[in-house]
Amino acid sequence: MGFGAMGLFVVSTIDSSIIPLPVPGSTDLLLILLVIHRANPVLAAVAAISGSMLGGYLTWATGAKGGEAALQRYLPKRLSRRLSNWVEKRGAIAVIASALLPPPFPLMPILLAAGALGISRRTFMIAFSLARTFRYALVSWLAVIYGRAIVRLFRHYLAGWSSTLMWIYLGLMAAGILYGVWKFRRERRSAAQPRAAALSA
Repeated sequence: MGFGAMGLFVVSTIDSSIIPLPVPGSTDLLLILLVIHRANPVLAAVAAISGSMLGGYLTWATGAKGGEAALQRYLPKRLSRRLSNWVEKRGAIAVIASALLPPPFPLMPILLAAGALGISRRTFMIAFSLARTFRYALVSWLAVIYGRAIVRLFRHYLAGWSSTLMWIYLGLMAAGILYGVWKFRRERRSAAQPRAAALSA
């Protein structure tokens, strides 16, 4: 279970960061799977919450450091404008909503905008941590209550496919992480080129 909790921590960190994952709700899914397979539900929830808080903070910090230029770099212009208006009007409420609601409600753009538009670190962390704690505690509790029923359905409809599905899931995760890292590094190089040209001019 130690490896499972660490893996959940890593996935939840990435899930709340600017690196996109190919499977929406990856943290929720992995948390449910771990609890169903008799992992400690409290420890699993803590791993998901703490990883998400770290990833969310890093996303907020990226927005705070880069300002509105970060929004333009990581988000489409139309989406950036709409989210900026919403975050400016709602503040911490926007952060709480994005942290509570499941996909396809956007998370990363809201967290990035929160940093770029001046929501303080203290306000952000309180709002985000409370919402994530409620969400993953609820998911873990539901997995405990309904876990056996989920396992029965899984065995009935997907018997013999569990290993194949798991490898597909892990492959998608690995591909998504590698793509996200590559995109992040490319964006950083693109942003550094104008600054280097300006310094050499």
